[in-house]
Amino acid sequence: MFDTEKGVLMDRLEKKIKLVILDFDGTMGDTQQLILDTFQATIEALHLPLRSREACASTIGLPLVQAFISLFNIDKAEAEKCRDTYHNIFDQLNVKGAVVPFPCVIETIKELSARGYIVTIASSRGRGSLENYVAEFDLKNDIQFLLGVDDTVKHKPDPEPVLKTLTHFGIKADEAIIVGDTKFDILMGVRAGSLTCGVDYGNGTRDELKAAGATYIISSFSDLLKLVG
Repeated sequence: MFDTEKGVLMDRLEKKIKLVILDFDGTMGDTQQLILDTFQATIEALHLPLRSREACASTIGLPLVQAFISLFNIDKAEAEKCRDTYHNIFDQLNVKGAVVPFPCVIETIKELSARGYIVTIASSRGRGSLENYVAEFDLKNDIQFLLGVDDTVKHKPDPEPVLKTLTHFGIKADEAIIVGDTKFDILMGVRAGSLTCGVDYGNGTRDELKAAGATYIISSFSDLLKLVG
């Protein structure tokens, strides 16, 4: 495990990595405040029982319908109503510049792309929103494939987003590394049979990432360059 807390790298890469699959929220983009503000406004608008920001944060990484079911123990139809209200409020709050990339994200992705790695995104966010952020971050020429929540039948922590990406490029699971900030990202990668890398600056804790089975844990996005070589 590569753990920047301990500063140790043990050799786990038996094959050269060809594909880097990235989460977006909490890994590439610092969206937590915007997401939690939107959750709280949605709860208020729909007169739902109060939930703390911490409780809402624990669902980040899940599709919104599943997040609302988890928070309120409601049925799918009610959760879909919550999702739609959330989207409307999010669109109002999501002004240009509301979400910024974490340090070193843009430079590292461009360097990975320049070195010949395939860099993609697999997110529980909608495809349209992802496309907007990729354009805003000036990464349209560096991100080669996007999968949003509307592109898969099953979602994180199910491995379908990873498996679909592997199939698209004809790459084996052990030639890919999945990078994310929550246990849902790590579990998705583990279940696909890929290497996984947790980032500890996002929405999940270091202990959660370890418990989910992260192959590596890093504190700076730029440490990805050390992992893949």
